[in-house]
This record gives sequence, structure tokens and C-alpha cells, in this order.
Amino acid sequence: MSCEELQEEEFEVLSSIYDGDLNFKPISKTCYQYKIGTDDDPKSFLLEVLWVEQYPNVPPKINLDAFYNKKLIPDVKQKIISELLNQADMWLGTAMTYTLFEYAKDNAEELTKFQPDTVVLPESTPFIEEKNVIVNEETVSSSKKEKKPKLSKQQKRKLAEKLDAKGERPRGWDWVDIVKHLSQIGPKPTTNDATS
Repeated sequence: MSCEELQEEEFEVLSSIYDGDLNFKPISKTCYQYKIGTDDDPKSFLLEVLWVEQYPNVPPKINLDAFYNKKLIPDVKQKIISELLNQADMWLGTAMTYTLFEYAKDNAEELTKFQPDTVVLPESTPFIEEKNVIVNEETVSSSKKEKKPKLSKQQKRKLAEKLDAKGERPRGWDWVDIVKHLSQIGPKPTTNDATS
């Protein structure tokens, strides 16, 4: 079998095995992610396996650069990658993605034993504080916005009747009807009528 045929077969097998597993995510037909552990666990990580063109005759690429893994220290990342590549070397020529995911799940505690239980954020707290200030300024400015007057149902209906299909008022809606206006105020008094 060619590498393409083996990859296609393994794709179908992985899809059926992990069907419904929320920790498994196929990124493409040659890239798969599996989350080891739970979100609240500082030792959890997102393992990405990327098949190269000659896979499974050569090991896949193991990637831990996902944003989810930002809490992992570099030594732990290197240990996970090296252990998984050692496993991949033993399974060359066979479908190994499932085996690598299962190995990572079964040995997660050993792979992450040097990972601290508490996550120490790098010195980025000023950025976080600035972000909070910006958010607070936005909320202050949004609370100062003018409130729209509340309309009754009848007022809303009349307003809707005046709008066209685009939600805009027709041209000239605010023009004054001159004839109607003049008929309401009457004729202009002449100076002769005022003196008599």
C-alpha cells in the first residue's frame, strides 16, 4: 500500500474510534489534536500530530505550540515531544496516531511530572491592568450615551408605516405642505385693512 492509502485508511479508523470524543479534533486529513487532561488541570496539554508526506514510514511531527499549552514549561514540552517521537520510531510503517494519543493519555502523569501545579504568569500584569482600564473607560463612556425615548405600540406602528423597505423615511417626509400651511394661517393682512 502507498503512504496515501495508509493515511486514508488511518483517517477513517481515527474518525470511527474518536467519534463523539470531545477531546479529539481533526484539523485536516493530515493533522489531529487531542486534549490530554481537563481544562482546570495545570498539567493538561493539547497534543497535535501532523502527518508528513511519507507518514507512516517516517514519524509524524509532534506539535505543542498551541495557545492552550502556554502554561507548560519548555522542559516539559521537550520531554513530551521526545517521548512521543521515541514511541513513533517503534511503530514506523504502521498507523500510529491512535497509539501516540493513547500513550500520552496513559503516561500523562509521568510526562508532566516536572510541570508545577500552580501556573506562574510571566510579567504581563501591566498589560492586563491596562486592558482592564480600557474596558472600564469603555463601560463609562457607554453609560453616558443618550437614551432613546420609549415609544408606545401605536407610536411604533405609525413610525413603521412611515418607513420604506430599506427602513428609511421617504424623500420629503419633513417638507412643509405650503398650501395647507397658508390655508391654516389665513391671508396676509394688508396695511389698508389694519388702519380702518
